[in-house]
Amino acid sequence: MIIYNVSVFTEEEKFVPGAVLLRDDRIEQVFTGREIPKEILGAEEEQIDGQGCYCFPGMIDLHFHGCKGYDFCDGTREAVEEIARYEASIGVTAIAPATMTLPVEELVQILGNGAAFKKEEERRKSEADGEADPELRARRRTEAASLADLLGVNMEGPFISPVKKGAQDAQYILACDADICRRFQKAANGLVKFIGLAPEEVSREQAEQFIQDVSDEMSVSLAHTNADYDSALSAFDAGANHLVHMYNAMPPFTHRAPGVIGAAADSSHVMAEIICDGVHIHPSAVRGAFSLMGKERMIFISDSMRAAGMPDGIYTLGGQDVQVRGNHATLVSDGSLAGSVTTLPDCVRTAVKTMDIPLETAIACATIHPAKSLGEEADYGSLTPGKKADLVLWNDELELQMVIKDGCVIRR
Repeated sequence: MIIYNVSVFTEEEKFVPGAVLLRDDRIEQVFTGREIPKEILGAEEEQIDGQGCYCFPGMIDLHFHGCKGYDFCDGTREAVEEIARYEASIGVTAIAPATMTLPVEELVQILGNGAAFKKEEERRKSEADGEADPELRARRRTEAASLADLLGVNMEGPFISPVKKGAQDAQYILACDADICRRFQKAANGLVKFIGLAPEEVSREQAEQFIQDVSDEMSVSLAHTNADYDSALSAFDAGANHLVHMYNAMPPFTHRAPGVIGAAADSSHVMAEIICDGVHIHPSAVRGAFSLMGKERMIFISDSMRAAGMPDGIYTLGGQDVQVRGNHATLVSDGSLAGSVTTLPDCVRTAVKTMDIPLETAIACATIHPAKSLGEEADYGSLTPGKKADLVLWNDELELQMVIKDGCVIRR
Protein backbone atom coordinates (compact mmCIF):
# COMPACT_ATOMS: atom_id res chain seq x y z
CA MET A 1 0.00 0.00 0.00
CA ILE A 2 1.16 3.51 -0.78
CA ILE A 3 -0.41 6.74 0.47
CA TYR A 4 0.61 9.63 -1.78
CA ASN A 5 -0.25 13.30 -2.25
CA VAL A 6 -0.07 13.96 1.48
CA SER A 7 1.75 16.32 3.81
CA VAL A 8 3.95 13.91 5.76
CA PHE A 9 4.87 14.52 9.41
CA THR A 10 8.61 13.92 9.48
CA GLU A 11 10.93 12.82 12.26
CA GLU A 12 12.04 16.47 12.40
CA GLU A 13 8.44 17.27 13.41
CA LYS A 14 7.62 19.17 10.23
CA PHE A 15 4.98 18.64 7.55
CA VAL A 16 6.39 18.27 4.04
CA PRO A 17 4.86 17.00 0.78
CA GLY A 18 5.44 13.31 0.32
CA ALA A 19 4.19 9.74 0.45
CA VAL A 20 4.37 6.70 2.72
CA LEU A 21 4.91 3.14 1.52
CA LEU A 22 3.56 0.37 3.75
CA ARG A 23 4.32 -3.35 3.72
CA ASP A 24 2.02 -5.51 5.82
CA ASP A 25 1.96 -3.93 9.30
CA ARG A 26 5.14 -1.86 8.93
CA ILE A 27 6.29 1.34 7.28
CA GLU A 28 8.69 0.42 4.48
CA GLN A 29 9.67 3.80 3.10
CA VAL A 30 8.85 7.49 3.47
CA PHE A 31 9.19 9.84 0.50
CA THR A 32 9.49 13.55 1.20
CA GLY A 33 9.99 16.52 -1.08
CA ARG A 34 10.54 14.43 -4.21
CA GLU A 35 8.64 12.37 -6.74
CA ILE A 36 7.83 8.77 -5.99
CA PRO A 37 9.81 6.47 -8.30
CA LYS A 38 7.48 5.19 -11.03
CA GLU A 39 8.56 1.60 -10.51
CA ILE A 40 7.42 1.79 -6.87
CA LEU A 41 4.14 3.54 -7.59
CA GLY A 42 3.36 1.15 -10.44
CA ALA A 43 4.10 -1.93 -8.37
CA GLU A 44 1.62 -1.16 -5.59
CA GLU A 45 -1.83 -2.69 -6.03
CA GLU A 46 -3.39 -0.47 -3.37
CA GLN A 47 -2.80 3.23 -3.93
CA ILE A 48 -4.46 5.91 -1.82
CA ASP A 49 -4.59 9.53 -2.96
CA GLY A 50 -4.38 11.55 0.25
CA GLN A 51 -5.73 14.66 -1.52
CA GLY A 52 -3.29 16.93 0.25
CA CYS A 53 -4.19 15.81 3.77
CA TYR A 54 -1.92 15.96 6.77
CA CYS A 55 -0.49 12.47 7.32
CA PHE A 56 0.91 11.69 10.75
CA PRO A 57 1.42 8.72 13.11
CA GLY A 58 -1.44 7.17 15.01
CA MET A 59 -1.95 9.02 18.27
CA ILE A 60 -1.20 7.54 21.69
CA ASP A 61 -3.28 8.34 24.78
CA LEU A 62 -1.37 7.32 27.88
CA HIS A 63 -3.87 8.68 30.40
CA PHE A 64 -7.60 8.19 30.00
CA HIS A 65 -10.17 6.11 31.84
CA GLY A 66 -12.75 5.20 29.24
CA CYS A 67 -15.21 6.23 26.53
CA LYS A 68 -18.47 5.18 24.85
CA GLY A 69 -20.02 4.12 28.15
CA TYR A 70 -17.11 1.89 29.25
CA ASP A 71 -14.29 2.30 31.77
CA PHE A 72 -11.04 0.32 31.88
CA CYS A 73 -11.79 -0.27 35.56
CA ASP A 74 -14.98 -2.13 34.66
CA GLY A 75 -12.55 -5.03 34.51
CA THR A 76 -14.20 -6.88 31.62
CA ARG A 77 -12.98 -7.89 28.18
CA GLU A 78 -16.00 -6.16 26.64
CA ALA A 79 -15.01 -2.86 28.26
CA VAL A 80 -11.40 -2.96 27.08
CA GLU A 81 -12.40 -4.13 23.60
CA GLU A 82 -15.01 -1.40 23.08
CA ILE A 83 -12.66 1.26 24.44
CA ALA A 84 -9.90 0.07 22.10
CA ARG A 85 -12.29 -0.07 19.14
CA TYR A 86 -13.58 3.48 19.65
CA GLU A 87 -10.11 4.93 20.20
CA ALA A 88 -8.74 3.32 17.04
CA SER A 89 -11.71 4.62 15.04
CA ILE A 90 -10.83 8.23 15.92
CA GLY A 91 -7.11 7.88 15.23
CA VAL A 92 -5.81 6.90 18.68
CA THR A 93 -4.13 3.68 17.62
CA ALA A 94 -2.32 2.89 20.89
CA ILE A 95 -3.45 3.33 24.47
CA ALA A 96 -2.37 3.10 28.10
CA PRO A 97 -5.59 3.45 30.12
CA ALA A 98 -5.55 4.76 33.67
CA THR A 99 -6.86 3.13 36.82
CA MET A 100 -8.59 4.87 39.71
CA THR A 101 -7.95 4.56 43.45
CA LEU A 102 -9.77 1.32 44.29
CA PRO A 103 -9.29 -1.65 46.66
CA VAL A 104 -6.09 -3.56 45.98
CA GLU A 105 -7.93 -6.79 45.14
CA GLU A 106 -10.10 -4.98 42.62
CA LEU A 107 -7.07 -3.36 41.00
CA VAL A 108 -5.38 -6.76 40.76
CA GLN A 109 -8.43 -8.13 38.92
CA ILE A 110 -8.56 -5.11 36.59
CA LEU A 111 -4.88 -5.46 35.73
CA GLY A 112 -5.27 -9.18 35.15
CA ASN A 113 -8.10 -8.47 32.75
CA GLY A 114 -5.89 -6.05 30.84
CA ALA A 115 -3.11 -8.62 30.60
CA ALA A 116 -5.53 -11.28 29.33
CA PHE A 117 -6.89 -8.87 26.72
CA LYS A 118 -3.41 -8.07 25.42
CA LYS A 119 -2.48 -11.75 25.21
CA GLU A 120 -5.67 -12.57 23.30
CA GLU A 121 -5.16 -9.71 20.83
CA GLU A 122 -1.60 -10.79 20.16
CA ARG A 123 -2.91 -14.30 19.44
CA ARG A 124 -5.56 -12.96 17.04
CA LYS A 125 -3.00 -10.92 15.13
CA SER A 126 -0.62 -13.87 14.90
CA GLU A 127 -3.36 -16.15 13.57
CA ALA A 128 -4.47 -13.52 11.05
CA ASP A 129 -0.92 -13.07 9.77
CA GLY A 130 -0.57 -16.84 9.39
CA GLU A 131 -3.78 -17.29 7.39
CA ALA A 132 -3.01 -18.93 4.02
CA ASP A 133 -6.02 -17.69 2.06
CA PRO A 134 -5.24 -14.10 0.88
CA GLU A 135 -8.81 -12.79 1.08
CA LEU A 136 -9.45 -14.33 4.48
CA ARG A 137 -6.06 -13.11 5.70
CA ALA A 138 -6.87 -9.54 4.66
CA ARG A 139 -10.25 -9.66 6.36
CA ARG A 140 -8.88 -11.14 9.58
CA ARG A 141 -5.99 -8.67 9.66
CA THR A 142 -8.40 -5.75 9.30
CA GLU A 143 -10.61 -7.12 12.06
CA ALA A 144 -7.62 -7.45 14.39
CA ALA A 145 -6.38 -3.98 13.43
CA SER A 146 -9.68 -2.36 14.39
CA LEU A 147 -8.62 -2.21 18.06
CA ALA A 148 -6.04 0.18 19.48
CA ASP A 149 -2.91 -1.53 20.80
CA LEU A 150 -2.80 -1.81 24.59
CA LEU A 151 0.71 -0.61 25.42
CA GLY A 152 0.38 -0.35 29.16
CA VAL A 153 -1.55 0.86 32.19
CA ASN A 154 -1.18 4.20 33.97
CA MET A 155 -1.98 3.74 37.67
CA GLU A 156 -3.04 7.05 39.24
CA GLY A 157 -3.66 5.54 42.67
CA PRO A 158 -3.73 4.29 45.33
CA PHE A 159 -0.59 6.05 46.65
CA ILE A 160 -1.96 9.60 46.45
CA SER A 161 -2.84 12.50 48.76
CA PRO A 162 -6.33 12.84 50.26
CA VAL A 163 -5.83 16.61 50.09
CA LYS A 164 -5.54 16.49 46.29
CA LYS A 165 -7.64 13.41 45.60
CA GLY A 166 -9.90 15.11 43.05
CA ALA A 167 -12.36 12.48 41.83
CA GLN A 168 -10.47 9.61 43.51
CA ASP A 169 -12.13 7.78 46.42
CA ALA A 170 -10.29 8.68 49.65
CA GLN A 171 -11.25 5.49 51.50
CA TYR A 172 -8.93 3.41 49.29
CA ILE A 173 -5.84 5.63 49.50
CA LEU A 174 -2.75 3.83 50.81
CA ALA A 175 0.81 4.70 51.80
CA CYS A 176 3.24 3.71 49.06
CA ASP A 177 4.27 0.07 49.22
CA ALA A 178 6.74 -1.60 46.85
CA ASP A 179 5.36 -5.09 47.55
CA ILE A 180 1.88 -4.00 46.48
CA CYS A 181 3.40 -2.52 43.32
CA ARG A 182 5.08 -5.80 42.51
CA ARG A 183 1.77 -7.56 43.00
CA PHE A 184 0.15 -5.12 40.57
CA GLN A 185 2.88 -5.70 38.00
CA LYS A 186 2.67 -9.47 38.33
CA ALA A 187 -1.10 -9.40 37.77
CA ALA A 188 -0.60 -7.10 34.78
CA ASN A 189 2.13 -9.31 33.31
CA GLY A 190 4.39 -6.27 33.03
CA LEU A 191 1.76 -3.87 31.65
CA VAL A 192 2.00 -1.27 34.43
CA LYS A 193 4.00 1.59 32.92
CA PHE A 194 3.37 4.27 35.57
CA ILE A 195 2.58 4.24 39.28
CA GLY A 196 1.40 7.48 40.85
CA LEU A 197 2.91 8.82 44.06
CA ALA A 198 2.26 11.67 46.48
CA PRO A 199 5.72 11.75 48.10
CA GLU A 200 4.70 14.04 50.97
CA GLU A 201 2.42 11.35 52.41
CA VAL A 202 5.42 9.45 53.80
CA SER A 203 8.86 10.51 55.00
CA ARG A 204 11.34 11.70 52.41
CA GLU A 205 13.46 8.62 53.02
CA GLN A 206 10.48 6.31 52.52
CA ALA A 207 9.46 8.05 49.30
CA GLU A 208 12.99 7.86 47.90
CA GLN A 209 13.32 4.20 48.86
CA PHE A 210 9.97 3.36 47.26
CA ILE A 211 11.01 5.05 44.01
CA GLN A 212 14.31 3.21 43.95
CA ASP A 213 12.62 -0.11 44.73
CA VAL A 214 10.09 0.00 41.89
CA SER A 215 11.80 2.06 39.18
CA ASP A 216 13.32 -1.01 37.55
CA GLU A 217 9.79 -2.30 36.83
CA MET A 218 7.79 0.88 36.11
CA SER A 219 8.06 4.66 35.98
CA VAL A 220 7.07 6.60 39.07
CA SER A 221 4.89 9.64 38.43
CA LEU A 222 3.92 12.40 40.81
CA ALA A 223 0.13 12.33 40.90
CA HIS A 224 -2.64 13.86 43.02
CA THR A 225 -0.02 15.35 45.30
CA ASN A 226 0.24 18.30 47.67
CA ALA A 227 4.05 18.15 47.74
CA ASP A 228 6.08 21.33 48.06
CA TYR A 229 9.05 22.08 45.81
CA ASP A 230 11.65 20.35 47.99
CA SER A 231 9.64 17.14 48.45
CA ALA A 232 8.86 16.93 44.75
CA LEU A 233 12.44 17.66 43.73
CA SER A 234 13.68 14.95 46.09
CA ALA A 235 11.32 12.46 44.43
CA PHE A 236 12.45 13.46 40.95
CA ASP A 237 16.10 13.26 42.01
CA ALA A 238 15.42 9.74 43.33
CA GLY A 239 14.16 8.64 39.90
CA ALA A 240 10.53 9.71 39.48
CA ASN A 241 10.24 10.90 35.87
CA HIS A 242 6.63 11.72 35.08
CA LEU A 243 4.07 14.34 36.09
CA VAL A 244 0.38 13.45 35.95
CA HIS A 245 -1.98 16.08 34.43
CA MET A 246 0.12 19.17 35.10
CA TYR A 247 -1.69 21.91 37.07
CA ASN A 248 -4.53 19.62 38.09
CA ALA A 249 -4.61 17.93 41.53
CA MET A 250 -1.44 19.66 42.73
CA PRO A 251 -0.49 22.99 44.35
CA PRO A 252 -0.40 26.02 42.03
CA PHE A 253 2.90 27.35 40.71
CA THR A 254 3.70 30.68 42.39
CA HIS A 255 6.77 32.88 42.63
CA ARG A 256 7.43 31.96 46.28
CA ALA A 257 6.12 28.40 46.27
CA PRO A 258 6.85 26.80 42.87
CA GLY A 259 5.71 23.41 44.15
CA VAL A 260 5.57 20.26 42.06
CA ILE A 261 5.46 22.22 38.81
CA GLY A 262 8.64 24.12 39.60
CA ALA A 263 10.40 20.92 40.63
CA ALA A 264 9.34 19.22 37.39
CA ALA A 265 10.55 22.18 35.34
CA ASP A 266 13.93 22.00 37.09
CA SER A 267 14.25 18.24 36.46
CA SER A 268 15.20 17.82 32.82
CA HIS A 269 14.34 14.10 32.71
CA VAL A 270 10.69 14.64 33.73
CA MET A 271 7.89 14.61 31.16
CA ALA A 272 4.53 16.19 31.93
CA GLU A 273 0.99 15.29 30.91
CA ILE A 274 -1.41 18.12 30.15
CA ILE A 275 -5.15 18.19 29.37
CA CYS A 276 -5.94 20.63 26.56
CA ASP A 277 -9.72 20.22 26.54
CA GLY A 278 -10.43 23.92 27.13
CA VAL A 279 -11.95 23.12 30.54
CA HIS A 280 -9.15 21.96 32.84
CA ILE A 281 -6.57 24.64 32.03
CA HIS A 282 -6.66 28.23 30.73
CA PRO A 283 -4.95 28.64 27.33
CA SER A 284 -2.39 31.02 28.83
CA ALA A 285 -1.44 28.41 31.43
CA VAL A 286 -1.03 25.83 28.66
CA ARG A 287 1.35 28.14 26.82
CA GLY A 288 3.12 28.78 30.13
CA ALA A 289 3.60 25.05 30.63
CA PHE A 290 5.37 24.81 27.28
CA SER A 291 7.59 27.74 28.22
CA LEU A 292 8.47 26.21 31.59
CA MET A 293 8.99 22.61 30.51
CA GLY A 294 10.02 22.96 26.87
CA LYS A 295 7.85 21.51 24.13
CA GLU A 296 9.84 18.26 23.94
CA ARG A 297 8.76 17.33 27.49
CA MET A 298 5.01 17.85 27.07
CA ILE A 299 2.49 15.03 26.51
CA PHE A 300 -1.13 15.60 25.55
CA ILE A 301 -3.63 13.36 27.32
CA SER A 302 -7.43 13.30 27.29
CA ASP A 303 -8.08 11.97 30.84
CA SER A 304 -11.48 11.05 29.40
CA MET A 305 -14.03 9.10 31.41
CA ARG A 306 -16.73 6.74 30.17
CA ALA A 307 -18.97 9.61 29.04
CA ALA A 308 -16.64 10.56 26.17
CA GLY A 309 -18.56 9.98 22.96
CA MET A 310 -21.84 9.76 24.89
CA PRO A 311 -24.77 12.16 25.56
CA ASP A 312 -25.13 14.31 28.69
CA GLY A 313 -26.25 12.52 31.83
CA ILE A 314 -25.11 10.84 35.04
CA TYR A 315 -22.15 8.45 34.75
CA THR A 316 -19.75 6.82 37.20
CA LEU A 317 -16.00 7.18 37.70
CA GLY A 318 -14.22 5.13 40.34
CA GLY A 319 -17.56 4.28 41.94
CA GLN A 320 -18.66 7.92 42.23
CA ASP A 321 -21.48 9.63 40.33
CA VAL A 322 -20.46 12.21 37.74
CA GLN A 323 -22.69 14.82 36.10
CA VAL A 324 -21.85 15.44 32.44
CA ARG A 325 -23.05 18.61 30.72
CA GLY A 326 -21.47 19.47 27.40
CA ASN A 327 -17.71 19.18 27.81
CA HIS A 328 -17.80 19.44 31.62
CA ALA A 329 -17.71 16.40 33.94
CA THR A 330 -18.06 17.05 37.69
CA LEU A 331 -18.65 14.93 40.78
CA VAL A 332 -22.27 15.05 41.89
CA SER A 333 -21.09 15.08 45.52
CA ASP A 334 -18.95 18.23 45.51
CA GLY A 335 -18.62 19.60 41.98
CA SER A 336 -14.94 18.63 41.57
CA LEU A 337 -13.74 18.10 38.01
CA ALA A 338 -13.99 14.39 37.26
CA GLY A 339 -11.82 13.77 34.25
CA SER A 340 -12.84 14.98 30.82
CA VAL A 341 -15.32 13.99 28.15
CA THR A 342 -12.98 15.08 25.36
CA THR A 343 -10.93 12.73 23.18
CA LEU A 344 -7.22 13.11 22.52
CA PRO A 345 -7.76 14.20 18.88
CA ASP A 346 -10.12 16.93 20.11
CA CYS A 347 -7.49 18.05 22.64
CA VAL A 348 -5.02 18.40 19.76
CA ARG A 349 -7.55 20.43 17.77
CA THR A 350 -8.37 22.64 20.77
CA ALA A 351 -4.69 23.29 21.46
CA VAL A 352 -4.10 24.34 17.87
CA LYS A 353 -7.28 26.34 17.29
CA THR A 354 -7.74 28.10 20.64
CA MET A 355 -4.42 27.92 22.52
CA ASP A 356 -1.93 28.98 19.82
CA ILE A 357 0.02 25.73 19.96
CA PRO A 358 1.53 25.02 16.50
CA LEU A 359 0.04 21.98 14.76
CA GLU A 360 3.45 20.31 14.48
CA THR A 361 4.03 20.70 18.22
CA ALA A 362 0.56 19.43 19.09
CA ILE A 363 0.97 16.35 16.89
CA ALA A 364 4.33 15.54 18.48
CA CYS A 365 2.76 15.85 21.94
CA ALA A 366 0.19 13.21 20.96
CA THR A 367 2.53 10.82 19.12
CA ILE A 368 6.29 10.64 19.60
CA HIS A 369 6.35 12.19 23.09
CA PRO A 370 3.98 9.63 24.67
CA ALA A 371 5.74 6.87 22.74
CA LYS A 372 9.05 7.88 24.33
CA SER A 373 7.51 8.19 27.77
CA LEU A 374 6.12 4.67 27.47
CA GLY A 375 9.43 3.33 26.15
CA GLU A 376 7.71 2.30 22.91
CA GLU A 377 9.40 4.67 20.45
CA ALA A 378 11.05 1.77 18.59
CA ASP A 379 7.65 0.80 17.17
CA TYR A 380 5.37 3.80 17.63
CA GLY A 381 5.20 7.57 17.44
CA SER A 382 6.76 8.53 14.11
CA LEU A 383 6.57 7.76 10.41
CA THR A 384 9.86 5.91 10.31
CA PRO A 385 10.74 2.84 8.21
CA GLY A 386 10.40 -0.26 10.37
CA LYS A 387 7.83 1.20 12.75
CA LYS A 388 4.17 0.22 12.98
CA ALA A 389 2.07 1.20 9.96
CA ASP A 390 -0.36 3.31 12.01
CA LEU A 391 -1.33 6.52 10.21
CA VAL A 392 -3.96 9.23 10.48
CA LEU A 393 -5.09 11.62 7.75
CA TRP A 394 -6.66 15.00 8.58
CA ASN A 395 -7.76 17.67 6.14
CA ASP A 396 -6.94 21.39 6.42
CA GLU A 397 -9.81 21.85 8.89
CA LEU A 398 -8.25 19.13 11.08
CA GLU A 399 -11.15 16.81 10.32
CA LEU A 400 -10.54 13.06 10.29
CA GLN A 401 -10.40 11.57 6.79
CA MET A 402 -8.78 8.18 7.30
CA VAL A 403 -7.23 5.85 9.87
CA ILE A 404 -4.75 3.15 8.87
CA LYS A 405 -3.68 0.67 11.52
CA ASP A 406 -1.27 -2.22 11.08
CA GLY A 407 -1.29 -1.37 7.39
CA CYS A 408 -5.09 -1.81 7.15
CA VAL A 409 -7.58 0.95 6.41
CA ILE A 410 -9.98 0.79 9.36
CA ARG A 411 -11.80 4.06 8.73
CA ARG A 412 -12.28 6.31 5.73
